[in-house]
Amino acid sequence: MKTAIIEAIQKYDTIIIHRHIRPDEDAYGSQMGLGALIELNYPHKKVYRTGQHDTSLSYLGQPDIVADEVYNGALVIVTDTANQERIDDQRYLNGAMLIKIDHHPNDDAYGDLTWVNTDASSCSEMIFNLFEEAELQLSWRMNQDAARFLFAGIVGDTGRFIYPSATEETFSTVSRLVQYKFDRTALFDGMYELSAGLVQLQGYIYQNFVMDEHGAAYIKLPLDILNKFGVTASETSALVSSLGHVKGILAWAIFVEEKNQIRIRLRSKGMVINTLAKKYRGGGHPYASGATIYDWAEADELIAELKAICSNY
Repeated sequence: MKTAIIEAIQKYDTIIIHRHIRPDEDAYGSQMGLGALIELNYPHKKVYRTGQHDTSLSYLGQPDIVADEVYNGALVIVTDTANQERIDDQRYLNGAMLIKIDHHPNDDAYGDLTWVNTDASSCSEMIFNLFEEAELQLSWRMNQDAARFLFAGIVGDTGRFIYPSATEETFSTVSRLVQYKFDRTALFDGMYELSAGLVQLQGYIYQNFVMDEHGAAYIKLPLDILNKFGVTASETSALVSSLGHVKGILAWAIFVEEKNQIRIRLRSKGMVINTLAKKYRGGGHPYASGATIYDWAEADELIAELKAICSNY
């Protein structure tokens, strides 16, 4: 499949790269890392990255503004997105060819070409695997920009390498990426810089989370709490790993109220929780998933199920 994707990249002069809504480091890292690699190795091609910008990821970069007519005859690649409804910018079907590159369970096998590897730590790691194949076949080159994007994506999706998804291959990949001498200190400063409001909210989480005797934990963040600390719902993504550092917690849910829905971030240290996320309009990785509910009663239902999962672990 990697060879087929490389051949498609060679064939098309215009390439538009999409990723998922509510982006994280791996969404930006895989999208922008792939874009940087293509631009480096095919400077005559026109490469675009599309999607709504998340200001918390500005330290990585910003997507491009893409006119409708650019899609005519273009290759469209979607990275890090399991389901079509989560693709940011629904013009992804307007190109001449569609490729899916992803590391989530392949519940929605869209695209003319579909490459899914659920054993990869991140989609950014998969993009590096694609680079290795193209390096072998066509002498592709890597540069600081591409390495920086892919490194950020891997770090983000492995929780700074503490999640079980970080494998020997992951560390082998990172060992090659850091050879390109990008500024890791500045990158980490951007990734983990917390505003005063987020620092205060983190303190609130540590003081108010609830954990049962089996290691199931949760915290509810209604709108009034977010407003109190001056934090947006999207900014709370920076705190998703906070409860993972608490002794005794095996799995946790963070409920974040938005205007018309309640976003749920689910994480675990070993038990599979993406099946639970799927029951509540979500999905994701076995140990890191997301879901959506529409009232706090549903939150209590999910909490009860999370407790049952932990009690049987």
